[in-house]
Amino acid sequence: MKVKQFDHQYSKYYNLLYADKNYDKEVEYVDRLLKQYSPRTNTILEYGSGTGGHGVLLNKLGYKVYGLERSEEMAEVAKSRGLECEIADIVNFSLKKYFDACISLFHVISYINNNDQLIRVFQNTKKHLNKNGLFIFDVWFTPAVLHQVPETRVKRIENDEIHVTRIADPTIDHTANVVGVNYSIIIKDKASGKYSEFAETHNMRHFGIPEIDLIAKQTGFRMIKAEEFLTGEMPGNNTWGVNFILQSTNE
Repeated sequence: MKVKQFDHQYSKYYNLLYADKNYDKEVEYVDRLLKQYSPRTNTILEYGSGTGGHGVLLNKLGYKVYGLERSEEMAEVAKSRGLECEIADIVNFSLKKYFDACISLFHVISYINNNDQLIRVFQNTKKHLNKNGLFIFDVWFTPAVLHQVPETRVKRIENDEIHVTRIADPTIDHTANVVGVNYSIIIKDKASGKYSEFAETHNMRHFGIPEIDLIAKQTGFRMIKAEEFLTGEMPGNNTWGVNFILQSTNE
């Protein structure tokens, strides 16, 4: 039986599964963009703050980050690490706070499959930004998805207590521009030798540049740039993750 994305079971193993993720490098990249396009940025709203991997490091650089996270388990971990955050859905939230920038990393926006919900996310973002505020986010890129075609992948990782095997088996919905990543996670307890298993599906929408540009213009943003995440290079057929830098037009 499938469980909802980032249910308590997946959240429990999240940090282990992404132990190889280079948060330092990603935060350096975001910091560089903020300094380049909005050097006075101080306050940051973060969508999908997870266990605080990005937010904690940004705070150490002097920013004041406020995170929104759907998973209660992940939010509790982030709070224990000193990140100010709350449990919320980025489609429907309202804060009595305003920010110089909003960031959404690790393809959080790709989880928004519905057009109406996507527009509400953009509108809500604009509503919570200060004048000329930035909206920085990365998504799966349509040309790369169509060119490379997602395939089944297996990831194995362990610590002193457990060994985790994650099988990612994709299904493709070409009419909706969505890839369903069907995860099967098998956990072996090293002490007892016992196995446990669970499964869930992450539905990931991919986007093209004109598509994001259109939504941006409809919701009061202008596109500053679309580039390959981390490298800043021009996106192409092999660019799986594209980062967008938008600025509120305040019109």
